[in-house]
Amino acid sequence: MGILAGIGVLLPFPFYWWLWTNPQSWVNLCGHGRDPSMVMARVSHVLKAAQLLSLFSVASLSWPPPFYFWPLMAFGQFLNFRVYQLLGEAGTYYGVRFGKNIPWVTEFPFGVIRDPQYVGSIMSLLACFSWVPFQYILLWCLGYVFMMFVESKEDSSARAKSVS
Repeated sequence: MGILAGIGVLLPFPFYWWLWTNPQSWVNLCGHGRDPSMVMARVSHVLKAAQLLSLFSVASLSWPPPFYFWPLMAFGQFLNFRVYQLLGEAGTYYGVRFGKNIPWVTEFPFGVIRDPQYVGSIMSLLACFSWVPFQYILLWCLGYVFMMFVESKEDSSARAKSVS
């Protein structure tokens, strides 16, 4: 069960890497008239559900949560919500790589946080540390760090052609 849980935790990251490095392939695969960001969002939700099920399969839940759970979870989800609120679905789901014009937001309240969506997700994962074995939290966090590295190399010439 542990190996399957580890695979489930890592499942989305090859998909995200492929989308980031091959955006035109994704746009072509989605077909004419379909929004690649919307399709990516739907696939991402399925992969996120698989990740969460993988974590729950190895978790041992107890109540009440430790003292650090609430601030980490609240701030982590605030960061995720704020990024989604400022960029929208297309901005959150690689719209810029699929030829959409996404205005980069400068009004993010914590400008010193480089990748707030990933930092927020990592904080939310760390909040669950008392329930989930360390290796699964570490594996998922390393996946986010990998994506932070991949996405730091954004080449505008490698973007997909504009979607209609």
